[in-house]
Amino acid sequence: MTLKEIPGSIVAPIGFQASGVFCDIKKIGTGKGSNKGQKRDLALIVSDVPATVAGMFTTNQVCAAPVKVCLERVQRGTARAVVVNSGNANACTGKPGLADAREMVSFTEQALKLPGGSVLVGSTGRIGVTMPMDNIRAGILEAAMELGATPAHADHAAEAIMTSDTRSKQVAIEFKLGGKTVRIGGICKGAGMIQPGMSATGKRPAALPHGGLHATMLCFITTDAAIDSKALQTALNEAVAHSFNRITVDGDMSTNDTVLVLANGLANNNKLVGRASSRAGAASRDLATFQAALNHVCLELAKMIVRDGEGVHRVVTVRVNGAKTIQDADAAARAVANSALVKTSWHGGDPNWGRIIDAIGYSPATVVEEKIDIGYSGAGGKKILWSLKRGQPTKVTFKELCAAVAPKEFELHINLNVGKANAVMYAADLTEAYVDYNKGDVTNPTTLGG
Repeated sequence: MTLKEIPGSIVAPIGFQASGVFCDIKKIGTGKGSNKGQKRDLALIVSDVPATVAGMFTTNQVCAAPVKVCLERVQRGTARAVVVNSGNANACTGKPGLADAREMVSFTEQALKLPGGSVLVGSTGRIGVTMPMDNIRAGILEAAMELGATPAHADHAAEAIMTSDTRSKQVAIEFKLGGKTVRIGGICKGAGMIQPGMSATGKRPAALPHGGLHATMLCFITTDAAIDSKALQTALNEAVAHSFNRITVDGDMSTNDTVLVLANGLANNNKLVGRASSRAGAASRDLATFQAALNHVCLELAKMIVRDGEGVHRVVTVRVNGAKTIQDADAAARAVANSALVKTSWHGGDPNWGRIIDAIGYSPATVVEEKIDIGYSGAGGKKILWSLKRGQPTKVTFKELCAAVAPKEFELHINLNVGKANAVMYAADLTEAYVDYNKGDVTNPTTLGG
């Protein structure tokens, strides 16, 4: 399979338009980050025809109003558009907030002359603040007039969903399905309050398929592939399990985490259906190809979030192998990835394996001290420099270990040697800049971020 990167992100697939406008949702001059000044803060993503839809949502028990609205609407299996705002999360806003989220979708349907129930909604920003609905309505009307299908339109939408992000996050690819050219594009945002643990229902199952349970991350994906809703949801479940549910900046799960995919079928490939229904041969291969492509898009976007994390200086891929169970591998990886002591040592370029083995030891994973290996490699590298073997330090010099953790990106390898299960986390260091950004200034409430 060949994946070709192309411009245009969410408008690269046939039949999608987007826009992003400024409507002053979070009063100019307040807060921090990318929406302190006059930045686009409301986006529309629209399909020319009805599209199959799938979604993944936060499992935080405190759940924002737009997530509740999307959970209801995604169950219908089709949609035409998404309206998204930054600057206000519409979370912890009670019944008025839920009414505002419902008005956002209904007002968008009217502005775009779409049938009821065909618009989805996303929000990100400060928690506990009432939505400025006059501004929102004005923004929706302007965004409806600004819709277009150029890369600039995608850029505007990507900017409009940013909060503390320092740059937009976009990707698009094209590939072949049964001789037809198919495209997938996506935009996302996220820099702080990042450790998503999403599910299709927003509820916490006993165990997520590929890991445990856990400002805001939002992701919107478009594709012109023809695929039924069950197959799309299954594909998204798997893609998110290997990407967004594998990242952490600060270990905090947001009230608003959302991933939405719209598939409008305009590529005219043979319609993809669920594995249980698909025939062997070409149909099965096409479904596998689509899955690989969606996995690629989600992982690329997820890594962009970690690289742009608040105050982040280094990005570390934590790989745990040889665990007794997948749950154990996941638990050990998350304990290391979220340890403040480990993360600060990464920032300082200190290969402190003592902090790492300590985090492994207090995790719920089954571990045997005398069997643990810890080592480092370059990003994507296969040669591992082991600092610890079977629970004891190796003869590798401190200078060599410092050199291994000096790059902006590297990999940490942990082998528990008690089983065959493995897990990975894409993590960030913890810096003075992160603390400075998030500590707030109680003498000036207008500067406080939500």
